[in-house]
Amino acid sequence: MDPRTATGRSAMDRIYEAGCLVAGEWLAVGPAADRTGPYLRRTVSRARIAQPADITAALAYSRASAKTVARLAPATRADILERAGAQVHERRDEFAQLLAVELGKPVKDGRSEMLRVADTFAVAAAEARAIGGENLPVAGWARGVGNTAFTHRAPAGPVLAITPFNAPANLLAHKVAASFAAGNTTLVKPPPQAPAVSTELIKLLLEAGLPAEAVQILHGGSETGAALCAAPEIAVVSFTGSAAAGAAVAHAAGPKRVLLELGGNAATIVCEDADVEEAATICARTGFSNSGQSCISVQRVYVQRDRFDEFVDVFTAQVKALAVGDPLDEGTDVGSMVDDDAAERVVRWSAESGGAITIGGSRNGAVCAPTVVAAPSPGATLVQEEVFGACVAVLPYDTFDAVIETCNESRFGLQAGLFTYDVRRILTAWRELEVGGLIVNGSSNFRLDHVPFGGVKDSGIGRESPRWMIEDFTVTKTLLLRGTSIWGDQ
Repeated sequence: MDPRTATGRSAMDRIYEAGCLVAGEWLAVGPAADRTGPYLRRTVSRARIAQPADITAALAYSRASAKTVARLAPATRADILERAGAQVHERRDEFAQLLAVELGKPVKDGRSEMLRVADTFAVAAAEARAIGGENLPVAGWARGVGNTAFTHRAPAGPVLAITPFNAPANLLAHKVAASFAAGNTTLVKPPPQAPAVSTELIKLLLEAGLPAEAVQILHGGSETGAALCAAPEIAVVSFTGSAAAGAAVAHAAGPKRVLLELGGNAATIVCEDADVEEAATICARTGFSNSGQSCISVQRVYVQRDRFDEFVDVFTAQVKALAVGDPLDEGTDVGSMVDDDAAERVVRWSAESGGAITIGGSRNGAVCAPTVVAAPSPGATLVQEEVFGACVAVLPYDTFDAVIETCNESRFGLQAGLFTYDVRRILTAWRELEVGGLIVNGSSNFRLDHVPFGGVKDSGIGRESPRWMIEDFTVTKTLLLRGTSIWGDQ
């Protein structure tokens, strides 16, 4: 189905058929997997599953196509990405509806995701135009006198992009756009939960002028991903997903470049000098967007004990005001989670936490009521692991040094939030918190797509955003001219 043939609900009443793109050809016939929309409770998309022969053909094509893509001038790559960004902007409502139907994401959140996709393409285009190299100061050392040396960033080779369900369009855009900006061909293994959105975005790129040699898409489960990771044709693997899946990806990939953007159980600290009402409002909005299904979603809020009760009251009231329900309704703030099991996990972990549930704690199918748990046990699963759902734990702390230490006890370290006006605390937290990023006077759940993003510990390896990804998707090549110097020979 081409969802552009209609608008609104009528466009989503049919089943979207997502084919595999292998060696420039769309494959529609063959084994397929159905995706049940978590809110609509019916089949909304069907993905043609890649077979072993498809994987073999795709890998051979990627190796054969690598030079073709690498020879495109950076300006050519940038022009294509800019056109794609403009098309995404025009079609954002269509994609938002697909996200709502396939994943239960509210349309206003889906629209925001697509505006980020447009920005990501534009940023990647700008970074493509900036790719260059260095004139090395070789004559600064005696053995280098009389010689000249240069470097440039060359495409690394075929990139494998494995994307998650929670932001399937924007995270696909980051990987494919940066890979193409760097001059690589890309194999995409989308999430089984979002085959339609992923396929439509690849089609849009092709319509914008992306060469057929530059991208392929293979639907499937973990076995498809493992086969692609292990393939010697792949130069770089870029994966976003859970820590457990990331470990499996790294094991399957073996000795090749692997970039992992993994999970978290993000903490936000609210100090006694903070504007509690503002902090509670921001945490409510960012803790339950996309039903909390974000690796940097607000999961743990640590509030200075003197302000704890005040924060819990305001926060609970703000969460109560969120509109929960139909993701296709423009007024909905919280739609459904990815499936019933995910919603049940939130309910179970909340009940077992040992804290007071001030709101929520129940579900209707895959729709989980936004849940706040006050003062759970510090050792509760809800505090220690990644909930990845519509639940926020609020815990008191006594001293700033102690809360920094508590936050660092987590095996994750992706991003943190801090509400304070004390610059000394800001600098201390930036220095001492074991995370990849710190958001001041905002929650952990804030990201700019042109700023480096990534974590430490079990939250991953590498940084995302086009500029930093291009560094990982390229290799430094050196040219050394012996007996020829621009520096002088004496």
